[in-house]
Amino acid sequence: MIPEQPDLWFLPLGGTGEIGMNLNLYGHDGAWLMVDCGVTFPKPGRIAADGTVHHRGEPPVQMADPAFIADRRDRLAGLVITHAHEDHVGAVPYLWPLLQCPIYTSRFTAEILRRKLAEFDLLHRVPIIEVETGQSKQIGPFSVQWLALTHSIPDPNALMIRTAAGNIFHSGDWKLDEQPLVGHGYSPKTFTDLAEEGVNAMVCDSTNATVSGHSVSEATLHAGLLQAIRSAEGRVVVTCFGSNIARLHTLASIARETGRYMGLLGRSLINMSGAARAAGLWDSADQLINPGHLGYLPRDEVLAVATGSQGEPRTALRRLATGTHPDFELEAGDTVIFSARAIPGNEESIKALVNRLKELGVRVITAEDADLPIHASGHPAQEELELMYKWVKPAIAIPVHGEAEHMETHADIAKATGVPRAMVGRNGDLFMIRPVPGIRRQVVETGRLGWQKEGLVRVE
Repeated sequence: MIPEQPDLWFLPLGGTGEIGMNLNLYGHDGAWLMVDCGVTFPKPGRIAADGTVHHRGEPPVQMADPAFIADRRDRLAGLVITHAHEDHVGAVPYLWPLLQCPIYTSRFTAEILRRKLAEFDLLHRVPIIEVETGQSKQIGPFSVQWLALTHSIPDPNALMIRTAAGNIFHSGDWKLDEQPLVGHGYSPKTFTDLAEEGVNAMVCDSTNATVSGHSVSEATLHAGLLQAIRSAEGRVVVTCFGSNIARLHTLASIARETGRYMGLLGRSLINMSGAARAAGLWDSADQLINPGHLGYLPRDEVLAVATGSQGEPRTALRRLATGTHPDFELEAGDTVIFSARAIPGNEESIKALVNRLKELGVRVITAEDADLPIHASGHPAQEELELMYKWVKPAIAIPVHGEAEHMETHADIAKATGVPRAMVGRNGDLFMIRPVPGIRRQVVETGRLGWQKEGLVRVE
């Protein structure tokens, strides 16, 4: 299956019909362009009494099977990574040996990627080309421009993919945050200019398409987190997504306001903060202490930020809950704040973790029961989707990055804002954008690979 010069195709191998393990292909003039290469994690299985999640023997890290493009890697012009979340970049160290193509991405994402590749002894083998926001790169027959948007991680970018056959706007993960706190903002003119140029298709994030209104800005969380931390009498542990550097800045500011010392617990948090420093995105006023010192401080001077907001095994919060963390033990009267919401499928493991913490006499505050907002989603709600469609005015809407309900609702929003056509499909469907729009269902066999000690294995 080779796209010819008049063809412009979109072929998702992962991330369409599901949330996670994004892997997208664009085809034109004999070549393919890959956008994102992410992982996912198995859905929780049996939960033991201590809250430990058992995964029925499945590999702990899973990703889309790239067999279709690996068999055609001589036609793979390059891989573009839109941002540094695991479901967009995490599979690169596992799959790059099958692809062996150059990778194009922003500075912060490149910092994260290099750290991952170093663990696999691939750092000096993989060509990484750093791209500035607003810059364009010619990648085979594709001219790709990086466009500033906001998300819950530094340096997220949408893409304008221009070809001789037509243009595609690929949103990546995004929201419209007027005060993102870290990294670049966005300009509506960026997207209204695209409409004047002409956009044949918009491939867009559906995660929160069922959520009414507008997402909350990162800047609005300071008051809620300050209230929760100031009212705490013992130690405070905040758990959030490790990639949210803006949330870490907010917490560091609150630590100064409340006279607490802040330390990071968990490898991903430490790795992300290090990458932010290397990319010039860490405020020098935000001082962190060695987490090994937290256990020696008076309890009312401790603010720890820990991994494990989704109830994952072997994370810092899980170890604190089971009394096996090396830095300190939680005691009755301490407070744990969940500055995150559950990813679908993780509800039971989070509930088990919360129950375990309460058994210890720990006060637990979740985003659902806080008086003021303590978490902001990184994805667009319905008003943001409507605005983006009004700005970009694509001829075709292609919802991705969501389950069926999210994508169908997204398609309805697009059509209600005047988009002539919406095409909803799933992994393995071939979306033909030019010369004649349409979908060929299940053209490519898709599936999952998992990583175990011996290497990649197929997941049934």
